[in-house]
Amino acid sequence: MKAIILGLFLIIASAQLSFGQAGLNPTNKTFTAAEQEIITLSKDKWQWMSDKNIDVLNNLFHEKSMFVHMGGSWGKEQEINIIKSGGIWYKKADIHDVTVNIIDNTAILLNRIDLLAVVGGNEVTNPFMVTEVYVKQNGEWKLGSLSFSKLLTPGGH
Repeated sequence: MKAIILGLFLIIASAQLSFGQAGLNPTNKTFTAAEQEIITLSKDKWQWMSDKNIDVLNNLFHEKSMFVHMGGSWGKEQEINIIKSGGIWYKKADIHDVTVNIIDNTAILLNRIDLLAVVGGNEVTNPFMVTEVYVKQNGEWKLGSLSFSKLLTPGGH
């Protein structure tokens, strides 16, 4: 009887350990070439936003794109103006986890990030789950939506 209980315990413990490791180590993820293209584009976007590279962002953001922040939601023109004026300065996005799904000509990317930004002259760091939706038009990916969901705890658990 003790051997059976011990055996069951070991099976359960090893199963939990293997599932736990898969969930904690995002480097185990493998991405297709198309998924990697979106991930790279997203990472580049964070840098362009930090650098206030308006020309590149103006091309990346779809004309009908929407942006959802903690302080409201708006379209492309207002987002470009906010970045250009420094109303929000996206200084640095530390990306901790990435998930991407491509459905036909639409890519949905989730980033769990810690965002260092200057908002209204105040430097703040917030943990976010960021949803980015890209649409492929004429062979080129365009950002259709960028939404910030503030996480209640760092790490998002």
